[in-house]
Order: sequence, then structure tokens, then C-alpha cells
Amino acid sequence: MSGRDPAAFAEFVAARSAALHRAAYLMVGERQLAQDLVQEALTKTYVAWPRLRDPSKAEAYTRRTITTTAISWYRRKSWHGERPTETLPEGATSGHDETVAQREWLWQALQQLPPRQRAAIVLRFYEDLTEVQTAEAMGCAVGTVKSQVSAGLTKLRTQLGDRYGDDAAALLPSTLMVVTP
Repeated sequence: MSGRDPAAFAEFVAARSAALHRAAYLMVGERQLAQDLVQEALTKTYVAWPRLRDPSKAEAYTRRTITTTAISWYRRKSWHGERPTETLPEGATSGHDETVAQREWLWQALQQLPPRQRAAIVLRFYEDLTEVQTAEAMGCAVGTVKSQVSAGLTKLRTQLGDRYGDDAAALLPSTLMVVTP
């Protein structure tokens, strides 16, 4: 991958952009914002392309750029307000499937976590990265990943317990895997 090879970069983008967009979407919670985030990360990756030696480094670099950019956007803009949606939320009715209700609850709870906790949980459980890979993507120590994941899961379990009872906390890891954009 030495030098700036547009064809190799285009191949990388075609192969990995969908997965990168899913991770970005889970981190920011909005399709258009996730697209902007991925676009910015890919621009930075293209600039760094000559330094990257193999595709796994390119993906790790892009994932780290997505993560750090998302966290910095939240710090800089203090996004804690309303977010636009394509459809208006409806109140839950007795006919809804429990899985759909759990997915919706988890989506809302995930969006309420601080950006670093959300990023750590998305990278560990949804992207299935190791603690070391997550630390590399977030640009922090492995211990920080452990504490961010622990704090995030504690908050999610607390909310889950409030909503579904104390025994429902065991559902959390499997429910995390079904949240999709």
C-alpha cells in the first residue's frame, strides 16, 4: 500500500464503508451525521494512505478516526438536545413484540450514554473488537476501555432493571447484538 494508490483506496472504501457507517451510526444515532462522520474519517484516511502499510491498519486508522471525531463533535457542540427522526415515535401498544420493545429501549438508552462510553460499548459488543483493538480505536489505554465499558454497562443495566425488572439485566449482552441502524 505504499504511496497514494487511488484504486487501492477505492477498493478499501467499497469493501469497508458499510461496516464503518454502521459503527458511526451507532455512535452518533443519526444517519446523515453518521454519513458525515464516515466521510470525514475517509478523507483523513486518504491523506494518511501512504503511511498505512496494509488494509488492517487502514481499517483500524479509519475506525479510530471515526471514534475520536465523534467524541470531539459531542464535546465541541454539546449535543444533548433533540435529534431529527424520519418518523414520529409511537407509544407502545400491547401488540408489539417484546424483542422490538427491547431493541427500541436499548437504542434510546445507548444514545443517552456519554460519547466515550457509547463508543467503547459499540466497538466492544457490536463491532466485536478486543479490548486492545478498542483501546487502539479510541486512542486510550486498555484500562480506560475496561472502565468505560463497565460504567456504560452499569448505566444500561440500571435502566434495564428499572424498565424490565432486576432479572432482565442478563438480556443486555444479547440485546446489544441486535441493535441495527
